[in-house]
Amino acid sequence: MVLRVQNSPLIQRIFADSKLTPTEQEQVQNAFTQTEFKKGDYLYRAGQSVNQYYFLEKGFVRSYGIDYNGNEITTQFFLPEDIVIDWMAFMMKIPTQENFIATQNSICWTITYIQFQELFHSIQGFRESGRERLTQCYFKLKQHNLSMISRSAKDRYTHLLKEYPEIIQNASLKHIATYLGITDTSLSRIRKEIVTT
Repeated sequence: MVLRVQNSPLIQRIFADSKLTPTEQEQVQNAFTQTEFKKGDYLYRAGQSVNQYYFLEKGFVRSYGIDYNGNEITTQFFLPEDIVIDWMAFMMKIPTQENFIATQNSICWTITYIQFQELFHSIQGFRESGRERLTQCYFKLKQHNLSMISRSAKDRYTHLLKEYPEIIQNASLKHIATYLGITDTSLSRIRKEIVTT
């Protein structure tokens, strides 16, 4: 459900360090619209075009793909203040291969591709902020991919527990297990080992 609400404190915080003039800050604020998703709603579905992206203000979102056996494999979790986007699909204008689902009632701030392009090409602070977020997302994805081959399953879980406790608190064990590339049984065993040590 789209709500016509402006002047989000979240958007102000996100772009606080972007050195926007008051006029530019207003332009950025006016480009975003508040959107609510109920638990179980999809922000994007595989095969759809990605014509907008979201800043998550409240709630929890999971992205997943389907493997060759038809199983859901979690690719990412999104926490408040994260940007919910498939960068490749958004920038290349191709259909996404993932599903993005709200696993809790969620509030987001939405901007369309056209509005994004207008701000990107006209406001330097917005452009630099976008590049920085893209870089952060890339590094996070790269680190996760490398951890899948360089760390043991237990190390991957303890890293997630330490760095992103909100994921442990909000995601199901099944979804965490697929994100870490292990079975539910293995994850349960790891959790028991950690508790008893």
